[in-house]
Amino acid sequence: MAYDKFTTLTSTAVPLPLENVDTDQIIPARFLKATKREGFGDNLFRDWRYNADNTPKENFVLNNPIYSGKILVGGKNFGSGSSREHAAWAVYDYGFRCVVSSFFADIFRNNCLNVGVLPVQVSPEFSEQIFEEIYKDSNTKVEVNLQNQTITILSTGAQESFEINSYKKDNMLNGFDDIDYLQNMKSDIESFANDLML
Repeated sequence: MAYDKFTTLTSTAVPLPLENVDTDQIIPARFLKATKREGFGDNLFRDWRYNADNTPKENFVLNNPIYSGKILVGGKNFGSGSSREHAAWAVYDYGFRCVVSSFFADIFRNNCLNVGVLPVQVSPEFSEQIFEEIYKDSNTKVEVNLQNQTITILSTGAQESFEINSYKKDNMLNGFDDIDYLQNMKSDIESFANDLML
């Protein structure tokens, strides 16, 4: 498997209510030299997390110990900008398995789905509800059910459905990337090829 299977995720969430967060803010260009996925989490939101002398910025949410979890709740138009895959790698490598927003840039959404991060697009109203509940209580948990395609704020019971491509959904449920999907069909492909040769 390329990554862990995603079925149901129940977790606290980290609020980042900023609009138009682009991929250069998610992972600055100077960190794109590596070709493997490992290590990018250390530089997720690098310029927002650290001062020039590498000391943490106290007012940035990832440096606030009261917020943690595997769900990142972002503002509208999350992941805009360049098509760099490294942005999705950084999100995954940091430990997030789901990003929630009222709108995603298409390329970022697809890059997330390719590495095991579930992008959940919700209505602006539901997004605001999530932020409100997290700010009321940082221990608020959110449940993301991929099979049913629902996201629920457990403290209130508020729930909304989300859309996902059926192929990508099946891959995430199985922990497959595109190569895993093809390898899983190897015997069928070989049988088809053999039938053509008869």
